[in-house]
Amino acid sequence: MADELEGKVAIVTGGASGIGQAVVERFVAEGARVVIADRDADCGRALAASCGADAVFEETDVADPEQVGRLVVAAVDRFGGLDVMVNNAGISGAMHTSFLEDDLSDFHRVMAVNVLGVMAGTRDAARHMATHGGGSIINMSSIGGIQAGGGVMTYRGSKSAVIHFTKSAAVDLAAYDIRVNCLAPGSIPTPLLAAAAAGMSAEDGEQFVKAIRERMRSGRPLKREGSPADVAEAALYFASDRSAYVTGTVLPIDGGTVAGIPAQVER
Repeated sequence: MADELEGKVAIVTGGASGIGQAVVERFVAEGARVVIADRDADCGRALAASCGADAVFEETDVADPEQVGRLVVAAVDRFGGLDVMVNNAGISGAMHTSFLEDDLSDFHRVMAVNVLGVMAGTRDAARHMATHGGGSIINMSSIGGIQAGGGVMTYRGSKSAVIHFTKSAAVDLAAYDIRVNCLAPGSIPTPLLAAAAAGMSAEDGEQFVKAIRERMRSGRPLKREGSPADVAEAALYFASDRSAYVTGTVLPIDGGTVAGIPAQVER
């Protein structure tokens, strides 16, 4: 379908690169006017310029609720409303070979971005939507918030919290015709995984990312690689009127990873 988001205004946090960029581009292609929020001003402004008059950039650190509040105000002031909020901004934690070696030094920053940022974005978007006919809020989790596993424990915990918060917010905000849903990508090539290896040497970091990608590939039933565009298509569904009767849902976009391990791997 074309122009599914015609007349709608959206915010995409973490929108300057990776999955966020794909969502921005897909939304604009479908007729939405989009506010791109990110800490990366250079990439954010460049993306807004490439999208034309239907996109603007607002430098925002979602870990600061006051900045999130100003972001919502900026979207309403610039485009006259807010119909879709995509709380996509997220960061990884530092990778440790064992949880016993984790000093938890990144705990507060990871939780501030991945959980507080999502909660503030949901709240502030809903405050506008509640008095303007409702809307759609889309929160970005991860299959790491569904499946247990070793490594990046704080990250996994934060993404699990996003899932439970999304369902709770969906129940609370349904009375205002506000839908709140959650996407859980997995095995999607983005800069996030490389960020987990930030403390390693360049060679070790490259090998680490390669090994993790191979492990993801072997445990994924669908063998084609996923892409940010695949996640953007799912975001479009939740943003559009096609999902008007859908709320409190968690949708994995992971090639079947959370469904089960392929038989050849089990053997």
